[in-house]
Amino acid sequence: MTALLRLVGTGGVIAYRALFNWTTPAMFVGTLLVGPLFQLLFFAYLGRQLGVADDGFYITGNAVLAASLACVFGGTMAVSNERRFGTLGHVLLSPRSRTAVFLGRVLPYAANGLLIAVTTMSAASLLLGLRVPLDALPGLLLTLAVAALACGFFGLTLGAIGLRFRDVWLVSNVSVALLLLLTGVNVPAAGLPAWMRVTGELLPITHAAEAARRLVAGDGFRAAAPQLAAELAIAATYAVLAALLLKVFEAESRRRASLDTL
Repeated sequence: MTALLRLVGTGGVIAYRALFNWTTPAMFVGTLLVGPLFQLLFFAYLGRQLGVADDGFYITGNAVLAASLACVFGGTMAVSNERRFGTLGHVLLSPRSRTAVFLGRVLPYAANGLLIAVTTMSAASLLLGLRVPLDALPGLLLTLAVAALACGFFGLTLGAIGLRFRDVWLVSNVSVALLLLLTGVNVPAAGLPAWMRVTGELLPITHAAEAARRLVAGDGFRAAAPQLAAELAIAATYAVLAALLLKVFEAESRRRASLDTL
């Protein structure tokens, strides 16, 4: 058990430092902190002009969405950058459980995403004057953490697909755009076509954003619990899917001798 925890914890942190492309201060602040905040402000002021929703709708939704960039791309980098740097074969030859190795790598990205979401929401609340009930803060922090974890496993699933397809970054960029469009963070779900709503229900962020909005509105944790449970189920589903795809595509890549093909 100690060895497993060390593999998941220490191994995840080392992999984060080695494989995450945005660890330099300038890249981290500019890409992961400033970018999401300006995106939030853009949609908040656009929503004011169009009269679609109030500031709280956009602040809460975009704060949850802010976790997705680091988590989705981080989960993808956890696999694809191993191939890019020529170290994927060494990882797959290890006698350790590859499932534990790769699933453990999601945790630092989830923590990173949680930090970004909290920073984005705090800054936007100060700038736009959103008041969050104090008793809602623990539930809101839990909701943001679950959303970040779900996005991390979603990104790892995309990274697993990279064992089979070369251009995984195209898939990742399209997926982040779909999260922006289909999860109801900037467009109320009621205004989306039925097929978009159904697709959004299967993606991370959707349920977490709704749970966060209920908490910020003062409805209490009990009102947000069903949506939070749904987000947890989404996270678990993508974790299992990522583990299965990693096993299947690893075997296929070995058979086709394409592990290090870029």
